[in-house]
Amino acid sequence: MKFELDLGAGARIIRSYGPGEFTVGEQRVRGSMVITGDQLLLDLLPERSELLTTSHLDALCALGTDLLVIGTGQRQIFPAPALLAAVLARGIGCEVMATPAACRCYNVLVSESRSVAAALFALEPPAG
Repeated sequence: MKFELDLGAGARIIRSYGPGEFTVGEQRVRGSMVITGDQLLLDLLPERSELLTTSHLDALCALGTDLLVIGTGQRQIFPAPALLAAVLARGIGCEVMATPAACRCYNVLVSESRSVAAALFALEPPAG
């Protein structure tokens, strides 16, 4: 799916996503990623959302945003309640959704100048 939101030069927005990749600004990113208004991090996430641990969430919380959006792939998969509770206990809001919804949510929040990080797991390529 392709997005047309344009926040001007320097804004970190997700322009498109597809199986195994994202386009952030003019940069193509293969695999999963973490994005904030001013950072793009490619090495903070495990291979799949089911493998998220306290260490991963600690690193995401250390980014210093007020809200964390987790896109778990093609469908919504909730992390263990204890993992989410640890994020919420730090005063950081946390929303879990499928990656397509997480991309849209992140773009809206960053366009409103909100302090948000999105941990986005790439969509699986089609079987076959």
